[in-house]
Amino acid sequence: MDIKTDDIVNVLCMKWGSKYPADYVNTLYSMVERNLRRPFRFVCLTEDAVGLRTEVESFPLPELSVNLGGPERGWNKLSVFAEKLYDLKGQVLCLDLDLIITGSLDDLFDYPGDVMIIKDWIKKDGTGNSSVYRFEVGAHPEVLVEFEASFESIKQRHRNEQEYLSAKLMEKNALVYWPDHWCRSFKRHCIKPLSLFLTRETEIPNDARIIVFHGKPDPHDAVIGVSGKWYRHFKPASWITKHWR
Repeated sequence: MDIKTDDIVNVLCMKWGSKYPADYVNTLYSMVERNLRRPFRFVCLTEDAVGLRTEVESFPLPELSVNLGGPERGWNKLSVFAEKLYDLKGQVLCLDLDLIITGSLDDLFDYPGDVMIIKDWIKKDGTGNSSVYRFEVGAHPEVLVEFEASFESIKQRHRNEQEYLSAKLMEKNALVYWPDHWCRSFKRHCIKPLSLFLTRETEIPNDARIIVFHGKPDPHDAVIGVSGKWYRHFKPASWITKHWR
């Protein structure tokens, strides 16, 4: 059966620096392949494509007209809102590397909304968490245009790219949130509550499609019970290996 171009969806990730190796990209591809029934392109924007599996299409990180030097390079994510993004067209699901996929992704392409994003689990001002978001290529180029034109003042008003992105899209009523149970936080929703000083069990929340590992720990730490924080103790989350592969 012939597959029309319009039937193919896009899944995109970004890799820069040395924090995450190529294996994180390859594992993300494998998780998408197991959990997405429709045909897809898997694209990685990166400055170093060495070690990526052949199914992963790689393109250079888009160049920005501002200097992103410093520890917060997440502003790179805004480059995908350019009017043209290589040869990609239509809807794009953007996934961070530090997450695991535990359920079907098909609904994330079907759910109605302009720009879909996780509603931040802490902030109450409508800010989204950009670990998982969906947008249409070229639909909101002003996000990038304004960022490049007013980078320094934007950094004074917004702590990171997801705060700026959320605020800009809320101005247009273009930001829509995923159902809460689809995208869950490992440290907030998977570690069973008891005491700060007891080693706790972990579990996958009901109908979670994606578990996000924001901050600490990363998946490779959590699977062996390393939290990265003195006040957070949990047993090795061995169930991660079933999904993160």
